[in-house]
Amino acid sequence: MPKPKSFTAWLKTHAGQSNAIGDLAKDVAADPDWPSRKGLAGQRDYLEERGAIPAAIETLERAWSQYEGYRTVTDSSPQ
Repeated sequence: MPKPKSFTAWLKTHAGQSNAIGDLAKDVAADPDWPSRKGLAGQRDYLEERGAIPAAIETLERAWSQYEGYRTVTDSSPQ
């Protein structure tokens, strides 16, 4: 069984979606300074430091929630 993707790798797979998470994924994919290894708190701080609108922060948090669901399913899949 493959190891679950990191949040950033998982998020980037959503870049083709026509919704807020897709928009965030495109922005993250294009940002060479995105703090991939900083976790939710570090990534939220990064967006806030750059003046992101509240909707962008909410989208990040919603994406993390979906990612946690992905991790739960991936971690509990039979080997």
